[in-house]
Amino acid sequence: MATGEARFPEMPEIAGVRLGTAMAGIKRPGQRDLVVVEIRDGAHVAATFTRNAFRAAPVCVAQQHLAQAAPRYLLINTGNANAGNGEAGMTAARDCCAALAERVEVLPSTVLPYSTGVIGEPLPIERIRGGLDGALSTLDGSGWTAAAEGILTTDTRPKGATRQVALEKGTVTINGIAKGAGMIRPNMATMLAFLATDADIEQGLLEQLLREGVERSFNRITIDSDTSTNDACTLIATGAGAALDGDGDIAAFREALTMVLLELSHAIVRDGEGATRFVTIAVEQARSEDEALEVAFSVAHSPLVKTALYAGDANWGRLLMAIGKAPVEQLEVERVGLDINGVTIAENGGRAASYTEAAGAAEMAQEDIVLTIRLGRGEQAARVWTSDLSHDYVSINADYRS
Repeated sequence: MATGEARFPEMPEIAGVRLGTAMAGIKRPGQRDLVVVEIRDGAHVAATFTRNAFRAAPVCVAQQHLAQAAPRYLLINTGNANAGNGEAGMTAARDCCAALAERVEVLPSTVLPYSTGVIGEPLPIERIRGGLDGALSTLDGSGWTAAAEGILTTDTRPKGATRQVALEKGTVTINGIAKGAGMIRPNMATMLAFLATDADIEQGLLEQLLREGVERSFNRITIDSDTSTNDACTLIATGAGAALDGDGDIAAFREALTMVLLELSHAIVRDGEGATRFVTIAVEQARSEDEALEVAFSVAHSPLVKTALYAGDANWGRLLMAIGKAPVEQLEVERVGLDINGVTIAENGGRAASYTEAAGAAEMAQEDIVLTIRLGRGEQAARVWTSDLSHDYVSINADYRS
């Protein structure tokens, strides 16, 4: 179950990046579950990772390798998270990097590993080794769609986005793919996302642009408030195309990158486990952006709000409850207002005189819902995106390891 149109875009090739996939039998027979991304020599790579204390072994190894050498390959498997495995997991992640490095004649430290799937199960190293030759044999600049399919877990569809940016010295492209449908409340990263551009961007600026974009996109979505052990978002700049030259180029690239990240993050929410609603929570008139985010996430994480959204029930009392429990100092409830898709439900801290249940029910029945919350205490605002909580979400997670 998912909301919105199931459309994967035509992804142009990015000079300096090739992608290959294989069916290694890690997840289940007959499905792509191993992806290799080849990066040209001289490219720059930036990444953000989960802040979960139980960081998975591939996250730890990828961070170590990034500090040691310029990446030449990404190695991604689904079906197994290689998390919660202690030192054995670290050894397994390094062994997989070494196995790929040996085949392509690079240093193991130039391989970044990524894993997603069940936590606490030993990584099937031999299956990954066995799939490497197949993945390498399919390396191709047009392999974006297959790679997007190869990183899925409980997702119902692949997720991709692309933009072109006109710079002073030429046009560059940004491609991105992502996976994620559950255990979604990113913290400095996202589930798994891989982006590439042919733009020539120096390392420090690349890292800054990725941090800024992630903060405005993946760090503003939530399905179930749970931050994964394996979250990672990686951006490759191959340098095969035009360089960013001046503030105008940087601004144009920043805007396009943010749009790609937003499109991917929204696609994850639309494909949230059991999702039937795509919900925008817009908090306005806050004293600070952080305050607006506290209120937005308080609403987005409330099981009572999320089940009401699933039922199409305009139970505005639950919304007021969730606003009121946010850690906001001295909230003046008599100033609070609330709209659903432009229909005013509450104003001055209580039910709006113009509100009717019929109007509220009509808007709550929509697939796309915008909840606008006005705090009446400042000029700052923030947006968060979430989904509802359905019977299917419970079933998917109750049966996850069955």
